[in-house]
Amino acid sequence: MSQALPFLPFALPEIGDEEIAEVVDALKSGWVTTGPKARRFEQDFAAFLGGEPGLEAIAVNSATAGLHLALEALGIGPGDEVITTTHTFTATAEVARYLGADVVLVDIDPATLNIDPAQVEAAITPRTRCIVPVHYAGLAADMDAILSIARRHGLKVVEDAAHALPTTHRGALVGTLPSDATVFSFYANKTITTGEGGMLVTRDAALAQRAKVMRLHGINRDAFDRFTAKVPSWYYEIVAPGFKYNLTDIAAALGIHQLKRLRGFQARREQIAQAYDAAFAGLPLIVPPRAKGDDQHAWHLYVVRLADDAPLDRDAFIERLFALGIGVSVHYIPLHLHPYWRERYGLDAARFPHSQRAYERMVSLPLYTKMSDADVQRVIDAVGQALRG
Repeated sequence: MSQALPFLPFALPEIGDEEIAEVVDALKSGWVTTGPKARRFEQDFAAFLGGEPGLEAIAVNSATAGLHLALEALGIGPGDEVITTTHTFTATAEVARYLGADVVLVDIDPATLNIDPAQVEAAITPRTRCIVPVHYAGLAADMDAILSIARRHGLKVVEDAAHALPTTHRGALVGTLPSDATVFSFYANKTITTGEGGMLVTRDAALAQRAKVMRLHGINRDAFDRFTAKVPSWYYEIVAPGFKYNLTDIAAALGIHQLKRLRGFQARREQIAQAYDAAFAGLPLIVPPRAKGDDQHAWHLYVVRLADDAPLDRDAFIERLFALGIGVSVHYIPLHLHPYWRERYGLDAARFPHSQRAYERMVSLPLYTKMSDADVQRVIDAVGQALRG
């Protein structure tokens, strides 16, 4: 009797000896909270994006924190409206509510699953202050259209790039586009990980300064600077009621080496996505859209949708894959279906037909760099078997 294969999880991080050694070095150094490794990670990240003068990378303990800091620094508050997509994780929207602003959710483009610029423009009111596009699954949103809309209406743009490292748009890395700020995630299942963590990137010096102050209790001096100065530096001032959003050196130690491996990680993700595309060509599935031209997809997620002629519904498909030992997920349950957002803004599915239809048919398949070719083939075989019943 053949032994059953172990369950293949939906996602796993790839942590190497270099990351482990850097973490050990942080532990031995005595700097375990924000210190020299966090600063090095920020510098390395800015250099990865091209090292443009004036472009600052600010390490934080989550992308949620980064989005909150960006909107706070832009002065978003009560009475303001922030437009974003319903097809995202709640963090994208909740940060506006932290600040007392209202969230206006709009539908997606049914082909790309990214926010629809036409819907954005139609949702603008005199209260609108900011647009928060999401680069869904690692494919760049239509930033030309979104930035053009923002310019015409005098709005700010904060990119939710939690999925989008190293995504490009018209040849430029996301993080270098002319938005007000861009925020990346280093959560455990992202394209690089620090366990928990994020990076806020901006060219706006005032925004950067405000974010640095607010990420650590509103203190007017970085803790690292205060504790390494050669003269007594115990004195500091609280200039605002800030937050506790700093990234630790232990986490940054992971990020330093994950960033060095990012190009290789992306190439492997691309390879797996291509294998899936080829294998699923004859099946009743809609495979994810690819990046246009020579642009790069980060392939954080590989999201298939069941076609109209699929022999089963999404939930049954998921059950069959789990029964075959394949971990999958759904990205996302749209915000308009969650009680808080639905009830606060009186939302219903009819207002978001493209997101709703995509949600009802979508499944995210395993896609991570630790997958072997045999693991990839297991997923391919299981998908085929599940669809055949």
